[in-house]
Amino acid sequence: MQSTTFRADAVLFDMDGTLTDSIAAVEAAWGAVAVELGLDPETVIAATHGKRAIDNLAFYRPEIKAHEMDAAVEAFEQSILDFADSFKKCAERRASVSESSESGSGESTPVLSPASAFSRSGSLSTPSSPTDPTTGARRPSFATRLSDMLASALPEDSVLSVFDESTEDKLVDEKRADADIEAAWETEADAVDRSIHILPGVKDMIECIPDGRYAVATSGAKTYAYGAMTRVGITPPPVTITADDKRLKAGKPAPDPFLLAASCLGFDAKRCVVFEDSPSGIRAGVASGATVIAVCTSHERSKIEGCGAHFVVDDMRNVRCVTEGEGKGMQLVFTV
Repeated sequence: MQSTTFRADAVLFDMDGTLTDSIAAVEAAWGAVAVELGLDPETVIAATHGKRAIDNLAFYRPEIKAHEMDAAVEAFEQSILDFADSFKKCAERRASVSESSESGSGESTPVLSPASAFSRSGSLSTPSSPTDPTTGARRPSFATRLSDMLASALPEDSVLSVFDESTEDKLVDEKRADADIEAAWETEADAVDRSIHILPGVKDMIECIPDGRYAVATSGAKTYAYGAMTRVGITPPPVTITADDKRLKAGKPAPDPFLLAASCLGFDAKRCVVFEDSPSGIRAGVASGATVIAVCTSHERSKIEGCGAHFVVDDMRNVRCVTEGEGKGMQLVFTV
């Protein structure tokens, strides 16, 4: 395939699905919301990807009052990080238990619980169905696996009440039900690795762009955005536009996040390159006037080819960037 070369002043990166892969943890969190609301997790996950949590929660949880929304977003995004960290924490707990057993100390290890995930009082702690990296097959959803585990732990007529707030009063022993839910959650967390990873080519791309010439504009709020980047070794740049930035009037697919990021860098968005992975993000980049490079890291190529991106590549390894000139006149030369 023939390559194309062009020049730009700066780069505007989306985060999740573009720089980092936390899709399994994000799907787990939105799958939790879907299960609580009695909706199909796959449908909710597809509808929420690439959009701000505040917009998604306002749509799916309209009972959340305006003055409660910031706290709700923070709790939801913390639940994403909790899902991402759960596998590692379970491994550490197993190791600690093993060491305690071998030493004969008899010390117990604190039980891992989804305390910061959404609970019955307005939040949740369940997931969805990420792809198994070893087989490429779609795993059964978390709700399915959790239901199966609870079916063997709870009386048959009480299993539904775990997911349906209106039937909670039917539980004979609330404490026992909570303990069984927590145990099932632990079993799930112990079995599925939803850790956040840096995506291919990202490290090299960031390293070849001078400071002050790139920004991040994400649909994640600050808790999630900074938490995800730091977990994979990416230092959030000085210009990191998150969904809870009060200067934003609208999130993706509106161009506002990219326009604000470009302005904060001191460049015209039309002279910037946007890296994006989601349909809504690609449309936002196109609407900003930037040159958009779509990466097929979270969606099939067929799902994003019609969104208006100027280039569609498998990942950032297919894009080369070098600098040309110095100082304010420096340009970034891209080859796709």
